[in-house]
Amino acid sequence: MLPNMHDAEPIPAAARAEIDRLLQTGDLFRYTAPEDAPVALLEREFAAEMGVKYALAVSSCSAALFLSLKALGLPRDARVMIPGFTFAAVPSSIVHADLVPVLCECGPNYRIDLKDFEAKLDTVSAVIVSHMRGHTSDMDAIMALCDTRGIPVIEDAAHSLGTTWNGRKIGTLGKIGCFSFQSYKLLNAGEGGILITDDADIVARAVILSGAYEHMWRKHLRPGDNGAELEQAFQRWQNKLPLYNLRMSNLSAAVIRPQIPEIARRVTDGRRNHDHVAAQINASPWIWVPEKLAPEERAPDSLQFNLDGMDEAQVRAFVDIAEQAGVKVQVFGLTTDNARAYWNWQFLPEMPDLPQTRAMLMCACDTRLPARLTLAECDAVAAVLIQSAEAVMGEHRAYGT
Repeated sequence: MLPNMHDAEPIPAAARAEIDRLLQTGDLFRYTAPEDAPVALLEREFAAEMGVKYALAVSSCSAALFLSLKALGLPRDARVMIPGFTFAAVPSSIVHADLVPVLCECGPNYRIDLKDFEAKLDTVSAVIVSHMRGHTSDMDAIMALCDTRGIPVIEDAAHSLGTTWNGRKIGTLGKIGCFSFQSYKLLNAGEGGILITDDADIVARAVILSGAYEHMWRKHLRPGDNGAELEQAFQRWQNKLPLYNLRMSNLSAAVIRPQIPEIARRVTDGRRNHDHVAAQINASPWIWVPEKLAPEERAPDSLQFNLDGMDEAQVRAFVDIAEQAGVKVQVFGLTTDNARAYWNWQFLPEMPDLPQTRAMLMCACDTRLPARLTLAECDAVAAVLIQSAEAVMGEHRAYGT
């Protein structure tokens, strides 16, 4: 029997006791407690998990991206490169930061086209690499190209918590890494985000910009842990930056913290489920799951695949048949007003022509595949996808004989 693939895992019981304590005290604002507020503890624990110096928990990954751009101190209308395959929140964060998005091509494997990336790189002041749906582009090549030019890289790792590249954790390769705690992410708080960095000046700017008014930034200091360097950075920026209210509440942090020990298991289970289904559906002549790059160890919680040899009518028929059988599939370029199809971002100051990315989005499919599924449930999902393709293309073959 097919599972409900849109349900998230239950929140660990440990969160409930902390939430009840917070409700009894009414202590929900991150800066109310003299020390060790849940948000502050989350930041320390997440930084330790990622092996970085600093973390700042905020209201969303979109907020983290926006604050990262503002913390870089880029001039108004500076240009920022992003892949053409990403979520609308990424170019939105650039526009909100008074900057201009520059989109580069992505290939049929969902990853950045390095030739187009390099051709446009000298026109930009920063890069956001979206590891869209957890697919990692060639970070060795990207970092080498950017480092040579002194261009800062922000990693949009909303879908990539737990992914590694040559053994290094995604989100730690660029100057700043941004993660999401939205409901369908590896750590689920409904909403929320966090940025990480080893740069004291960047995190100090981001903390103040996020809404640490007066001297609330002092609650981000930890004795004996790069405190002097960080405090000097805070002192430099006191009263010099505009304040946004992008803070995380203690309730959200209380939901997230007990899930951090679950990361390794969820990554292992998610990779098992993804690879199990991918191996089965790849045997279909009509379905292609792009291979991961060699240095990449993914942490997938969803499944993407391309439909091969189908025209638009056949793709739509495949989607309808699969949904009737219990598996909801979206095709990024065909789903009405899909926020991942760049031509729907009508707020862009410059609308690009990306024929390669457009062609990919017209056949690229996306379906949930949570880590909590059993292998038997994964088998049922794979069977629906294969049978749906056969139902469409089997008739096509018969018609052509």
